[in-house]
Amino acid sequence: MKASFEPYILKFKNPSGTSRGVLTEKLTYLFTIEEDGKEYVGECGLFKGLSVDDRPEYEEKLQWVCDHIELGIDDLWNQLREWPSIQFGIEQAFQAMQFNRYNDNYTDKLNPDLYESAFRTGDAGIKTNGLIWMGSVDFMREQIQEKLAKGFKCIKIKIGVDWENEHKILQQLRAEFSPEQLELRVDANGGFTFEEAKVVLQQLADLKIHSIEQPIKAGQVELMTILCATTPTPIALDEELIGVINQEDKFNLLEKIKPQYIILKPSLVGGIRGSLEWINAADTYEIDFWITSALESNIGLSAIAQWTAILYPEMPQGLGTGGLFTNNFPSRLELRGENLFRNKL
Repeated sequence: MKASFEPYILKFKNPSGTSRGVLTEKLTYLFTIEEDGKEYVGECGLFKGLSVDDRPEYEEKLQWVCDHIELGIDDLWNQLREWPSIQFGIEQAFQAMQFNRYNDNYTDKLNPDLYESAFRTGDAGIKTNGLIWMGSVDFMREQIQEKLAKGFKCIKIKIGVDWENEHKILQQLRAEFSPEQLELRVDANGGFTFEEAKVVLQQLADLKIHSIEQPIKAGQVELMTILCATTPTPIALDEELIGVINQEDKFNLLEKIKPQYIILKPSLVGGIRGSLEWINAADTYEIDFWITSALESNIGLSAIAQWTAILYPEMPQGLGTGGLFTNNFPSRLELRGENLFRNKL
């Protein structure tokens, strides 16, 4: 068994706006294990400016993994706790190898079967939310109309750049669609101050918004605790989870803040195992969760979707289809209305 990696730059079809700036490209890494003539690929979805493992020595650490691949997934994962995107990449490759090692029909290393489910075989879909990117008011309205036309019943809108106009868009949507007809989620990416957030949370409650992700910047634990204890709109932690490495610290953070939801992005929180640690902590404090992709290519997205499916999610999940990129990899994933399916071979 041997391993290798290579960088790959994903190009956005259109500049994608967040409260952290506008994205035109995204660097990711493909990690490959070769055994008995078969190749198994995982994606290390480094998110520059957000990942805790965004460090100059990232490729050096990947090379270390390649040089020590014989340690196996358990030892490697434990030694990579400060490198969550690498943890997830090697998890994918090892899971592909474990699932397909004795499959004589295994030929497509970029679309491997990973977990047994009706989603894997194309017999069931996963309900998703429609994501609306930041931009001009007209651009955001155009995206919303497109999602509604496709049949989405849940829309997530990124906010925190121009709240006055963003608020107007939400008001118009709610005037046209009741909460029973359209679930509205918003994602602030830490775009508000504490004082601003208190006002925004009430305005969102007046519109019966489902939830808001990360209303204030991560790391302000005392302020976030106050907001979660008093908010009229459910709060979901997102960036707040990044960089919390040890399982004990995950329990402590949720016990302290007591959010209404947490958002799990495997590339940012330690892959499947890291996400399961968060889920165990959330279950302890009766906190619900959903899974979200984080601008991975179709390789990482397929892995996230296949894992999400075995959790039997009921609420809409945040799984894109990779349609943002001009140079994505071939995929069996397809959105049919609001449901994500994996096409049969």
